[in-house]
Amino acid sequence: MKKNALLNLSFLCYFFWVCQVYAQNRGRGERPPVRKHTVKEAGDLKLNPAVQKLFQKSKSKFRESKKEIKVEANGIPKHKVGRFPSRHNPNSVEEQAHNFSIPTNQKSAAQPIPLHNGSGWGPPNTPFGIAVNGVLFDPGTAEFYMGDRRADWNYDALGGSVLLGLDANHGHVQPNGSYHYHGLPTGLLKKLGVNAKEHSPLVGYAMDGYPVYALYGYKNPKDPKSGIKKMTSSFRLKNGERPNPPGGKYDGAFSKDYQYIEGAGDLDMCNGRFTVTNEFPHGTYAYFLTEGWPVIPRYFKAKPLKLRGGPGHQRGGRPPPRRRLP
Repeated sequence: MKKNALLNLSFLCYFFWVCQVYAQNRGRGERPPVRKHTVKEAGDLKLNPAVQKLFQKSKSKFRESKKEIKVEANGIPKHKVGRFPSRHNPNSVEEQAHNFSIPTNQKSAAQPIPLHNGSGWGPPNTPFGIAVNGVLFDPGTAEFYMGDRRADWNYDALGGSVLLGLDANHGHVQPNGSYHYHGLPTGLLKKLGVNAKEHSPLVGYAMDGYPVYALYGYKNPKDPKSGIKKMTSSFRLKNGERPNPPGGKYDGAFSKDYQYIEGAGDLDMCNGRFTVTNEFPHGTYAYFLTEGWPVIPRYFKAKPLKLRGGPGHQRGGRPPPRRRLP
């Protein structure tokens, strides 16, 4: 009897040890399983204060040529971030190895290209672009109603239904340590001096090579002397009720709650327009980050470089860990 009890105790200890090792290994960059959410309503977006100064030094290089923009960055912003790990985001910020080339001088595609992968369903799971500080614009989430990817009721990161531990820069951390933006990068915009009295400076590059600006542009996109206005998106909430499931009112909980209405705002379906800027005095197609949804564009104007296939969506993966100085 005692022998059987000892065997059972040994088995239980081994079982818990295996579970602990598995959980620890999963935390080293592997994606957690899809969670089954049932909430149908948008909620209050609770942002964590950006009070943490990262000990890693920000590194970002952009080398432009006629055919491409070569990017070398470690994904560390110069501004302060929220405290990570946090209640709704258990990951720590770590240096990345963003090393890729973005194509330039492309022709516009016949139709806007969604950020979705080739399967045609699921979240926008490739980054839209990269900010001038080397941090990715990555608006999609891996959160779905009842965990059903194929149904495609993907929770919006800014809808407040599912809290993802976003900080005041609308950023948080992936399991591999990649800090990235889901909305307006307020700390970056402040450092760049974005304001309502002048056209936005260059904020970043989309993965199809076109420049990214934020909030403010010229009233007449071809005339720098026409004055400044805040750019508005042409997406609006749909009217009425969603089909069941999930049901409920279209209120911004899900990305599919929004629809594009041509001419409703200043920008097209890709959240961009053709305009002159300081960097492009002869004019270029340019994207704008906006206060209204989608904030970060969800469509590309031209064929993009799609960073996917590895944690953090970057080629080269995460660099070897560095020791902290005592």
